[in-house]
Amino acid sequence: MDAGSVAFLREVLAETGWLERTRELGTALRATRSPGGLLLVGTPGGEPWHLTAHLGDEARLTGLPQLAPTLVRWSPPAQAPAHLRVGLDRIERAGRGETLFVVAERQAPVPLLERVDDARRTGATILALESGDPELAGLAHDALAIPSDGPVSFDGAQHLVSAAAAELPQRPGLRDRLARLLERVSGPQVVD
Repeated sequence: MDAGSVAFLREVLAETGWLERTRELGTALRATRSPGGLLLVGTPGGEPWHLTAHLGDEARLTGLPQLAPTLVRWSPPAQAPAHLRVGLDRIERAGRGETLFVVAERQAPVPLLERVDDARRTGATILALESGDPELAGLAHDALAIPSDGPVSFDGAQHLVSAAAAELPQRPGLRDRLARLLERVSGPQVVD
């Protein structure tokens, strides 16, 4: 999906609440403290290659090194390059300041849930992009469920999250800050 397609998808979804949710997840991804501290893991049948590549591109293009992900694989081949040889044992070493981002279009298997729970106990932030897995969502600090009959596909949601992660928050201008202050002081404007 190119930048134009992502922009079109954002326009279509503007009034649905999906953009806000993907922005929340993107902001949480940016909170990772160090390069390599963003760990992406999928299920045995679905490693998040595509999202890993997009986040790597976003990290490089925006100058946000904390978005440079580490792909954690279920069965990495011993002869693979070092960055493609990271196995599940890396999750065991996850700690404070690191983020474990679980991307699971299907239900997460028990061995993954156990590792996610261990990483959470050692202080890692757990995020999930999932399709309605209550156990995974229960372990995550923040999760975005993508229903199969929703307005966006699982692949489309990955594109939205990676684009949102690269968005730098815009600081509200003086006019916006004054408007919020006036609304707090006087209450919301009621239209007859």
